[in-house]
Amino acid sequence: MSVTPSVYVQYGCGDCAPSGWQNFDASPRLWIERLPFIGMVGRFASSHPFPARARWGDICGGLPISDESAAGVYCSHVLEHLPRNALVSALSQTRRMLRPGGIFRAVVPDLEWRARRYVRAATKGDARAADQFLESCSLGMKDCQTGIIALFRRGYGRSAHLWMYDFSGFRALLRDSGFVNVRRCTLGDSADPMFARVEDRARFFEGDAPELAVEAVRPM
Repeated sequence: MSVTPSVYVQYGCGDCAPSGWQNFDASPRLWIERLPFIGMVGRFASSHPFPARARWGDICGGLPISDESAAGVYCSHVLEHLPRNALVSALSQTRRMLRPGGIFRAVVPDLEWRARRYVRAATKGDARAADQFLESCSLGMKDCQTGIIALFRRGYGRSAHLWMYDFSGFRALLRDSGFVNVRRCTLGDSADPMFARVEDRARFFEGDAPELAVEAVRPM
């Protein structure tokens, strides 16, 4: 009897697209790079093209992965780039792909320690406290951006953070989406060694401060 190999899905892969994983990213640049001819020119002209294993795919619209087929799903510094209400669709699609007992691990910037740092600095009268808080959250717009390229990036790019999360709020969203066993996790503590292929210390920490890393399970 043949055994169906386990499926592992990473969305928002960026330049991390390891073997053994289905790697997706919703970057407009990746979409262009995968176009016939135009994409070849784009890859040649780019100083940092996407890895060959990276495929274009938007988690909110659904990825081409069968229902209940994935043993693991991973995303790192992706969900904060989605509008708040779009997160519900992303989590629903994540749960759809996971098989019962499948593991979802996600990393997002931690709003709580940034807010605590801001309050400490503001209490001491630091005039830069608000600026540093917004910059560390990648929120707001510092300069007036004009021109076609700036308009394209604003309309189709996904570099800005659109929402931020703390553990309590993120845990509630996961539970509302049907996940169980929601916990804060740390780099390398997964029971499934496949996650070691996609997880990186630079994504789990901002300097020495840990980001919000969470593990959840689709119930049996």
